[in-house]
Amino acid sequence: MAAKVPVLVADDEPLIRSLVEEALSDGGFAVISATGGDEAIRQFDANASEVQAIVVDVRLGDGTDGWEVARHAREANANVAVVYMSGDSAGQWTSQGVPNSLMLQKPFTPAQVVTAVASLLNQVAPSGPPPS
Repeated sequence: MAAKVPVLVADDEPLIRSLVEEALSDGGFAVISATGGDEAIRQFDANASEVQAIVVDVRLGDGTDGWEVARHAREANANVAVVYMSGDSAGQWTSQGVPNSLMLQKPFTPAQVVTAVASLLNQVAPSGPPPS
């Protein structure tokens, strides 16, 4: 049996975090959970060689927002897939122009978060030297 792909989930709202964790776990992913941005960065650093995707709320209650979490992760692994979640209007936030990422507007279904992560992971280019 193939190993489950580790996904870091960060949301300061327990109900949403639980919904996302359960959906991803049921979808065959290994879930690493964080209740805020600072914890998400610590969890990412502790698991950086394994984490292939992050599902992160844009607004986290501890001062470190989802953009900072993703930026930190991308410094360690430029190919990490990022699903940003937001309850704000779609016009206010966008992942457009950020490679291998997308915005998931709250509310969403469990299937939507699983599909979002899976589709981004399927788009990840193999790492290697850039073309000359």
